[in-house]
Amino acid sequence: MTFEVTSIATVRSPRKDLSDDFWGAVEAEIVLADPLNETAFYGLGDFSHVEVLFLMHQVDPAKIEAGARHPRERSDWPLVGIFGQRGKARPNRIGLTRATIVKVDGRVLTVRGLDAIDGTPVLDVKPWMDEFAPIGARRQPAWATELMQDYFKD
Repeated sequence: MTFEVTSIATVRSPRKDLSDDFWGAVEAEIVLADPLNETAFYGLGDFSHVEVLFLMHQVDPAKIEAGARHPRERSDWPLVGIFGQRGKARPNRIGLTRATIVKVDGRVLTVRGLDAIDGTPVLDVKPWMDEFAPIGARRQPAWATELMQDYFKD
């Protein structure tokens, strides 16, 4: 099935490259696209975090992964399917990140910890609610913990 979506906003960020780590202190702005107006953000400032769904538009379609690979090309880590990791070369190039809300000012939402580069199209924004946290014990493999150790560092 093929479908079409329209971006609802654009990211303004000091980060312009596709590097993998040190997103924790990065502050970015999510600027609503026309015809959306500031009322779309009403009430969002009452939350501490927001989930941002975005298109990783700078990923070269020729580099899309549909099968398995070693995360970050580390052969000491296991071969993992693209849906068993959060790599950017995904079939639909869709990213999802939970970021801290810094402020809401009219049509501009400022967040911290959004791993999207300048100019990234935003597909949706949703407030984080505790009830959406995983139920029960969480687990992840050791390679994932190692991979993420610097990802959200300042």
